[in-house]
Amino acid sequence: MRRNLMLLVALVGAAFALPAAADVYPSKPIRVISPFAPGGGLDVVLRPLLQKMGEGLGQSLYLDNRSGANGMIGIDAGAKSPPDGYTLIGVTSGAVTINPNVYSKMPYDTARDLVPVINVASAPFVMVVHPSLPLHNVKEFIALAKAEKGELAYGSPGIGGTNHLGAEYFLQLTGTRMVHVPYRGSQPLMTDLMGGQVKMAFDSVMATVPLIHGGKLRALGVASNHRAAIAPEIPTLAEEGGPSFDLSSWYGIMAPAGTPPQIVARINTAAVQALADPQLRATYAAMGIEVIGNTPAQFATQIREDTARWAVVAKAANVRAD
Repeated sequence: MRRNLMLLVALVGAAFALPAAADVYPSKPIRVISPFAPGGGLDVVLRPLLQKMGEGLGQSLYLDNRSGANGMIGIDAGAKSPPDGYTLIGVTSGAVTINPNVYSKMPYDTARDLVPVINVASAPFVMVVHPSLPLHNVKEFIALAKAEKGELAYGSPGIGGTNHLGAEYFLQLTGTRMVHVPYRGSQPLMTDLMGGQVKMAFDSVMATVPLIHGGKLRALGVASNHRAAIAPEIPTLAEEGGPSFDLSSWYGIMAPAGTPPQIVARINTAAVQALADPQLRATYAAMGIEVIGNTPAQFATQIREDTARWAVVAKAANVRAD
């Protein structure tokens, strides 16, 4: 009987241990793994956010960059970390919703090994061309691409990324064909696009708007259902006679599967409160970054829908990144 009583006391204590731990969370700094190199879009979004979140949580949040394999190395490290709320994972739309559709083998399963916390923000993509092309809107570009019968070349920062799949989606929607030229990153792509080696590309407003305003590239349209606040003079693709579709890179935070729901909710609340800060919002707006700040459930729905959409595009274009 005494043993049974001690077991009962232990079980009751265990039942209350998790909520108690969550009540005092966080009690030490929080690591946020960034699966890409410093200086990229994810870093630009997360660094000021984490600083502001730290003020609200009373603990610092710091980035741990672990790049490689299109984000899979860092995400895998995060997925295999203890689910205690002290390791989070920064993610991008491409790493989470496109990778599963273009790689035959991955070291983790997004739905099984990760839980959504919040989709922080997104940056819409712009369709840009070399200024020498004798056209000024997307409708004329579609006509030219059809006349060239697949001879025009478009570029992307690499096989199987958002830029690549987005361009293929555009081609599928418009019934056109082009030659794909993959690069190792956005910078060499923009260099060759400005030099005329490739004629078209889709890239984020952060990468393209400075070059558009400098006259080095010509914008044909924003791949969104609304114009970008940073460049309101650029129409949407649909406004210029092109297809209506949304192409953006979003940046979010996930956690290892098994992280207590109350801790996920605590992180989400801290992020939402930080995103309400006028100074942070102004910092994002100056770069063309649009705040999202949704709930974990909304983020989970978005991940499922985007993964399903890119599955169709990747299969139709026969895109493999292995």
